[in-house]
Amino acid sequence: MKRETTFSVSQVNSYIHRIFEGDYALKRIKIRGEVSNCKYHSSGHIYFTLKDEKSALRCVMFSSDRTGGLVFRLENGQSVVAEGNITVFVRDGAYQLYARKISLDGTGALYLLFEQRKQELYQKGYFDFERKKPLPAYPKTIGVVTASTGAAIRDIQSVARRRNPYVQLYLYPAKVQGEGAAQEIARGIRFFDQAGVDVIIIGRGGGSIEDLWAFNELAVAEAIYQSSTPIVSGTGHEIDNTIADYCADQRAATPSAACELVVPDIGTILMQMDNFADSLQYLMEQKLSQCRQQLAVIRSRLENVRPQKKLHDQRMIAQVLAMRLAAAAEGKFQLRQQEYQMLLLKLSALSPTSRLRGGYVFAQTREGRAVSSVRMLKPGDPLQLIFADGRAEVETLSVDLQEETEK
Repeated sequence: MKRETTFSVSQVNSYIHRIFEGDYALKRIKIRGEVSNCKYHSSGHIYFTLKDEKSALRCVMFSSDRTGGLVFRLENGQSVVAEGNITVFVRDGAYQLYARKISLDGTGALYLLFEQRKQELYQKGYFDFERKKPLPAYPKTIGVVTASTGAAIRDIQSVARRRNPYVQLYLYPAKVQGEGAAQEIARGIRFFDQAGVDVIIIGRGGGSIEDLWAFNELAVAEAIYQSSTPIVSGTGHEIDNTIADYCADQRAATPSAACELVVPDIGTILMQMDNFADSLQYLMEQKLSQCRQQLAVIRSRLENVRPQKKLHDQRMIAQVLAMRLAAAAEGKFQLRQQEYQMLLLKLSALSPTSRLRGGYVFAQTREGRAVSSVRMLKPGDPLQLIFADGRAEVETLSVDLQEETEK
């Protein structure tokens, strides 16, 4: 019985490695697939998997090959073409692609160009927020740059009629896809900018990146950047983004949304006008009430400083003062009258005539000289005797001098 040969794992893996190395087709091969499980190692190597609907292939790109072989960042979900050789890693017994060059496949290439162009225009200031123009609140004329037969213009017309039939739409029919589309879109923008419409809408319905590529061209970006009229870009669907969206003054998810953004709703405007009228009426009434109050205050102040009012007030004060003065004078007079009566009584008590009432008389000569001493008389001199109730003339019969008593 023939003895069967037994091989080690290393021998088998090495054998398979030699087979792979000897196959010319595997030495320089290009493989298309979708990137998954992409990992950047700290060493600089990139490990990833290429897959399609039915199979997957492990891949690696060494850091030494990245300099000339990869010009973009490799990420999951990208469709790429990887070029390199397939061989077996003997230690693990696994085969993989050793990629030396990786490029984006189809739409991926366009996406890379889109990102490069976006970065370039961003650095030039095409997307700066400071240069974006505000949309007019109540536009009368709107220029629309889109295909004349597409769904976009029908949607815009429908929205405009519903929101505000008084707004005038003008269409510049332009290709929105294919060769020459970017140039026609740019001409439409310049036409409306020179025509003096209030705002411009550019856009089309959704599609692939190839379908929307006209809105990523530099010609359209330049026209938007140079326009003095506000521009709204409504290109594609909500998930679509184009260079025109970034350059425009405002971006809308769809052409319909762009029209909603630009055309004010007439019902809302009328409601606002009613609210404004109510507010104005209320404010006017408040203002009139305040003015009336101020007028009343001013009238009151004027009344207080009016000459007739001051004269009346001064007259009233004068009357009061006159009454008080009269009362004071009367009181003073009564007081002085009382004092006078008291003085009269006192004076009367001291008067010589008051003593005459007690039986005393006052003697004087016929000439009216008072006789204060008997020495002034001699027998036969006439005298006048003054009584309390009259006078009498008498003659001196004799003079009797009374001796003074010695003390």
